[in-house]
Amino acid sequence: MAQFVSSHGFEYGVKHFINLKSGYLLAIAAEALEKSEDELNELLKLGAIYINNQRQNTNALIPESQTIRVHTKPRRFFCDYIWKDRVVFECEDFVVLDKPSGVPSHPSVDNIIDNSLEHLSRAISHPLFITHRLDTLTEGLIVYGKNINFVKGFNIKIQNRLVEKKYVALVETNQVLPEKVIHYMEPSPRAPKKVSAVATEGWAFCELHILNQKKAIDDTWVKIDLLTGRTHQIRAQLSQLLAPIKGDRLYGAKTKYGSGIALRACELRFTWNQKQQQFNLNEDFNTTTN
Repeated sequence: MAQFVSSHGFEYGVKHFINLKSGYLLAIAAEALEKSEDELNELLKLGAIYINNQRQNTNALIPESQTIRVHTKPRRFFCDYIWKDRVVFECEDFVVLDKPSGVPSHPSVDNIIDNSLEHLSRAISHPLFITHRLDTLTEGLIVYGKNINFVKGFNIKIQNRLVEKKYVALVETNQVLPEKVIHYMEPSPRAPKKVSAVATEGWAFCELHILNQKKAIDDTWVKIDLLTGRTHQIRAQLSQLLAPIKGDRLYGAKTKYGSGIALRACELRFTWNQKQQQFNLNEDFNTTTN
């Protein structure tokens, strides 16, 4: 028996309940949710089941009166890539990956499997750690640490703006965009992110520079130097300029771009162990893709 206690996230298939008797986790959840234990075991493997806000990975025997949360509709992502072939650089401290569009860069609250961190770790047979993030729909260069010392050092470099990150995008405009773009982002966990040109207390400072612009039929090719790394920052700021990224329907784009958006992290530069590290990807997009 179970007592449902919250409707938070209900529309996304998230179920919260308290078990009124002890027993094995999957049996309790199966009875409460009217699902088979096999179905719930798959959710358990994905990391979609929590007890008292702690993610579970085993079908444990649990006492009564535990708060259980089950993400019954976890998001799934295509990850069938040859991940070793997407490695741009690897050394004893870190790996640089060319992440494909449509794959999260790290585990999510309802899925610990379908992400580039997990699949690359398996591919190179080495545990990896997140150092920075790319949006799921953004492709391109991302750095994963092989040890905690590198992660700490890399994070300090990011905080001190000692990691140069450049992007290329196709935007839906033929207008010339300003070279220096500053906005302030509303502190909300939800997307789309809202930005304003007016400074507001509590809103995060966002800055990027547009280094180059080139017409591409009905769109414009832009190269961007990202100075601050807020979630969805480039997407939100370009949208605010009435120049949404091609394919980015969430931020006002009118046209598709395959199954993703036309945004690529094309260049990374930083110093590590007194050596200058620089990585580059092709900056050209196929402008006929729709």
